[in-house]
Amino acid sequence: MTKETKKSGVAALTLGAIGVVYGDIGTSPLYTMKEVFAPAHGIAVSPANVIGVVSLILWCLIVIISLKYVTLVLKADNRGEGGIMALTALALKSVSQNSHFYYPVMLLGMLGAGLFFGDGVITPAITVLSSIEGIEVATPAFKPYVIPLTLVVLSGLYWVQHRGTGGIGRWFGPIVLVWFSTLAAMGVVNIVENTEILAALNPLYAFNFLLSNGWFAFVALGAVVLALTGAEALYADMGHFGRKPVRLAWFSVVFPALALNYLGQGAMLLSNPAAASNPFFNQLGAWSIYPLVALSTIAAVVASQATISGAFSVAQQAISLGFLPRMKIMHTSTQEKGQIYIPLVNWLQFGAVVFAVVIFGSSTNLASAYGIAATATMLTTTLLTFFVVRYGWHYSKWIAIGATCFFLIFDITLFASTSLKIVSGGWFTVALSLLMVFIMLTWRKGRELVFENLKAHLIPLPEFLSSLFDSPPHRVPGTAIFFRAVGDGVPHAMLHNLLHNKVLHERVVFLTVVSSDIPTVPANERVKVESLGQDCYQVSLSYGFIDNRDVPADLLLCAEYGLTFEPMETSYFIARQTVIATPGSGMAMWREHLYASMAKNARDAADYFKLPPNRVIELGTQVEI
Repeated sequence: MTKETKKSGVAALTLGAIGVVYGDIGTSPLYTMKEVFAPAHGIAVSPANVIGVVSLILWCLIVIISLKYVTLVLKADNRGEGGIMALTALALKSVSQNSHFYYPVMLLGMLGAGLFFGDGVITPAITVLSSIEGIEVATPAFKPYVIPLTLVVLSGLYWVQHRGTGGIGRWFGPIVLVWFSTLAAMGVVNIVENTEILAALNPLYAFNFLLSNGWFAFVALGAVVLALTGAEALYADMGHFGRKPVRLAWFSVVFPALALNYLGQGAMLLSNPAAASNPFFNQLGAWSIYPLVALSTIAAVVASQATISGAFSVAQQAISLGFLPRMKIMHTSTQEKGQIYIPLVNWLQFGAVVFAVVIFGSSTNLASAYGIAATATMLTTTLLTFFVVRYGWHYSKWIAIGATCFFLIFDITLFASTSLKIVSGGWFTVALSLLMVFIMLTWRKGRELVFENLKAHLIPLPEFLSSLFDSPPHRVPGTAIFFRAVGDGVPHAMLHNLLHNKVLHERVVFLTVVSSDIPTVPANERVKVESLGQDCYQVSLSYGFIDNRDVPADLLLCAEYGLTFEPMETSYFIARQTVIATPGSGMAMWREHLYASMAKNARDAADYFKLPPNRVIELGTQVEI
């Protein structure tokens, strides 16, 4: 690869990162300053306060985004993949399964995933709503149409998800680049009009603002947080673009544009304090409102798309890690395996977004629900990163503790501020996040109970085969593949087949699908084959948490071990488990019924593993928990 080709590749990835990774944080100027100076916070629009607030926003961007996320957290990649699930898997691997930290780390990961889903509901609602609210600045006569227009845009956005983003995705980068260019240009225009705002570059003004306003400043921090929303997106999408393009996009385009726009909004407020009702749409005067509404709505849709796609990715990873039941996953691109669509997640999220827009009714009300999800996720990420830094990278205890405590000071302060808004709106995000955590805990615990039941009735495979071939049953032509869990004994489907059909295929394969805590398993490490004698084989297929499970295709890799499969002579035997809730030492009966219901409605194993429907035999079995 020539140096020019390499440069053009990085440039293309950087442009893509601008569009996908930074759409969320890039739309924060729409509402951040407006919410900080909202009458409910009691912060006067005075020169000292304006400079102090802008200084606080700038230095939060520097410390939390530039230092914490872009510099430190992006290093915590799991074989190139980022995001809360990748970080959780990395942290769990760092502490090992026997460690007393294992369960707390797993719980932190579930909490982070739950918060991500909660954040994913608020982001499309507040970004689209706040952009369309701009028409109110032009004339209050449009106010009754804000909610209907928002719902129309959101409905269209969720309706087209099944088509994928391949067609329009290539436009995300250029669109958001235009957006950031507009932010920077507006900022420069207003800074030139009032250069006094440049004093905000001095962090002392931020400290003075906090000290002089006391409690009111602490409350206002909950709105300052809005400037940081989308921090998790830059980490979650690292796998699509790579660490270097994500960093390059931040330092060369995104941060300068955001800094200039916040400085510009501050400069405008110094000259015109009355514009605090909606600083963003007042930056250039009345002539610019409608073009800005159009551009900001497009940018909001792009930002929302990144969040929706992120929800699909996190759900897929949670399924692979055993945190959620199997769901129908559709691939919307033949070139990009990361482009997926999960119908259940899409429509559940759409319902929650519509509910949020209708119930809260304005971006100001939604801002209360927004901040707590962002700060709680930041806090979770900091704690998980500690385990990676200390036990994965083996940094000294004091370096790991010192770095963690430094960022925790910011995270805890911001989280405490946003917690004040639980009653006024934060309850919505908290409720959504806790519901998701509860579902994940119930599913994982239920799986453990099922495994314990099966283990109690386990028949060791070697001993069974030895006794079976002492007086072998009649063998029929073809290959039988029996699915067998990790650490399991004789598959139930095989026992039922022998009991009812009293025959054995001439070749028997026991297939174990192994879910690894890494993003993807290379093809040369995918398959392991072990001969058990008598034409019986143990085959293990390993997958990472973003890999597609295509069993028939991956069984072709067994050819190098001398094991070939004729599709029309191969039958797949699956035991369909019916979970029965029973009183005892497991979970509460209602939770057991919930797990049984989720297990019953989970995606069919044959469909999940892409097995040919006409070659699948399902045999039922009951499992009590």
